Amino acid sequence: DSFFYVTWAMFGFASYYGDHMVLQKEPAGAVVWGYGEPGAAVTVVLSGAGGLVVMKKTARVKGPSGTWTTVLDPMDQGGPYALTAGQGSENVTLRDVYFGDVWLCSGQSNMAMTVLQVGSASNMAMTVLQVGSALDDLERIDLPWSIPTAENLGHGNFTYFSAVCWLLGRYLYEALRYPLGLVEAAWGGTPIEAWSSPRALRACGPTVPSQLSGPQTPSVLWNAMIHPLLNMTLRGVAWYQGEANAFLHTDQYNCTFPALIADWRRAFHAGSVGQTELLLPFGFVQLSTYRQQSPADSFARLRWHQTADLGVVPNARMPGTFMAVAMDLGDERSPYGSIHPRDKQNVAHRLQLGARAVAYGEKNVIFQGPYPTRAVLEVTRGLLNVTYSQELVWRRRDTRAFEVCCSSPPSPCGWLPAPVVAVESRRVTLALAGCGGLVLALRYAWAEWPCDYQSCVLYNSWGLPAPPFLLDALAAGETPGRSQPAGGREMAICVEEA
Repeated sequence: DSFFYVTWAMFGFASYYGDHMVLQKEPAGAVVWGYGEPGAAVTVVLSGAGGLVVMKKTARVKGPSGTWTTVLDPMDQGGPYALTAGQGSENVTLRDVYFGDVWLCSGQSNMAMTVLQVGSASNMAMTVLQVGSALDDLERIDLPWSIPTAENLGHGNFTYFSAVCWLLGRYLYEALRYPLGLVEAAWGGTPIEAWSSPRALRACGPTVPSQLSGPQTPSVLWNAMIHPLLNMTLRGVAWYQGEANAFLHTDQYNCTFPALIADWRRAFHAGSVGQTELLLPFGFVQLSTYRQQSPADSFARLRWHQTADLGVVPNARMPGTFMAVAMDLGDERSPYGSIHPRDKQNVAHRLQLGARAVAYGEKNVIFQGPYPTRAVLEVTRGLLNVTYSQELVWRRRDTRAFEVCCSSPPSPCGWLPAPVVAVESRRVTLALAGCGGLVLALRYAWAEWPCDYQSCVLYNSWGLPAPPFLLDALAAGETPGRSQPAGGREMAICVEEA
């Protein structure tokens, strides 16, 4: 309670509103809130050039929280404006306020890597792209809303501002040509459980007991860094996390990740009084790489679970999502460790393609690489023909990229390489020497470090890599579901005998 007594005496806006901020433009209304004397009336005025009043709102300060909230009328893109809140004789004014799209960027250290760590920040300033880093709403903000400068974008290693977030915003601005507001809430080395509300965690059943503490504690970052932001009206979310879960609760991620997305959407929609859309666009980066020649497959499993085991997004379990594949952007010589690759430009470029297609509905944007739609086994010739959704570019001849499982149950899968014999326009032919006619499963790029830099086996003609996949064979008597999209376990290997 002592916190509220302090805030009553300090009338004003909530901590993450400030000069240079971007508020969400139409068709949504931006939510604005702050603190005041319980029961008092607060007047909020938006004014333009020359002090011309554009809008006036009144709100009552609620007790016992001592907070007031108002929703501005939907505003067209642009600015600058001044936003003033008044209570009695007290006034607080925020200046250089713009309306545009607000994106929240969250995750662990690969989201926290700064522009300084991935390239020169000196020539990256953009007049109307504003950035804000709300790392701990009520206790501390590392970087308030700021006009982008070299210092703000690259203050230090992992110390504001996120390169992925900044570059995503810059690419989107180049496409949209109106203000973008970027909010970063990221913490290195944190598992998804720390970012999940108790409600989201319950949706996946009890987690395995572990010795998590500090920022890794379940729900702690949700409480400290996401929950305080729920009143904001958002346009979308960008997420780069998963490395921690390649070592912790890996096989729960196909539940915990879709649950987090669904829960954040409900929470931001409710917290913004319905202004943040219920199907809030949610983009994410599929895991990059860590160790070359590692026999472990936890990174591969985590990549698969990031798609809810369906291989591509959006899908039925993850509607309104988009993904940037990053397994071909490994950086063994990164001075920050190989788990922190420096090429965030390609990551952000691939993310913004998904944002433009999924969040902004651009019809002709290709935002993902080729994915299998059919796999047919030619038993007599010992070949497996895999048909893809797009024209293929065969960039590298790697004998281990495709693997087949030939074991009979209940034995564990003995994976054998299936070398590429030929690549046609949309079809890959694989040789099955050593497997005979029994193929139980097929997988692609299933490794911690599946390919060299930008040198995976398959891409499309736009330079986007084919994502990894795992397909099961069709059991005797089964037929593929015709109503379901190709992807993951919804597609199966069919058998053709001569």
